Amino acid sequence: MHPTPPLVAHPALLGTTAHASPLTPPTLGFYLRPRPHGFAAHICASPQNLCAVRQLARAELLAQGIEDEAVDSAQLVLSELVGNSVRAYGDYVPLVVEVYVTAHGVAVNVHDPDPGALPMRRATPLDSAEAEGGRGLGLVELLAPGWDVRRSAIGKQVRCRVPAEPGWD
Repeated sequence: MHPTPPLVAHPALLGTTAHASPLTPPTLGFYLRPRPHGFAAHICASPQNLCAVRQLARAELLAQGIEDEAVDSAQLVLSELVGNSVRAYGDYVPLVVEVYVTAHGVAVNVHDPDPGALPMRRATPLDSAEAEGGRGLGLVELLAPGWDVRRSAIGKQVRCRVPAEPGWD
C-alpha cells in the first residue's frame, strides 16, 4: 500500500486569488485540509514545513482580506507556537496547525501530542537585552491577547485569536 501524497496548496483549493504569492511545495510530513476561510495543516515539524505553512497562512489570510499587519502578527504567533512545540518535544513532532478567519479575527491554533505539558510564560521582559530566549509567549500574549490551552483528541491545543477585520461580510 502506498501512502497518500501530501496535498499541494493550490489557489483554487483554498480560495486564494491568482495574485497571491507562490507557495513553497510541501515536503514529506505535510497534509493540507481546507476549512471555511482557512486551512488545517497536519505536519511533522521541520524548517521546510514551517516555511510552507507560514507561506500558506500569508496567502490565505491576504485572500480573505486581512491587512498586512494582522497577517504578519498571525505568522509570528504561528511560528512561536510551532517553535515552542519543537523545543518541548523535538524536531519532527507531529502537529496540526489551523489558521482561519472568523468574524472576531484570525484564529491560529496548534495541536501537539502531549496533553500534560502546558506552555508557561517566563518572567523575561520583552525588552530585556540580556535574555537569550523566553519572550515567545510574551509576544503571543501581546499579539493575541487571551490565548488559552485546551485538551484535544490529539493531545492539547494552544488557541489564539489575532485581532483583525475580515474582508468579507
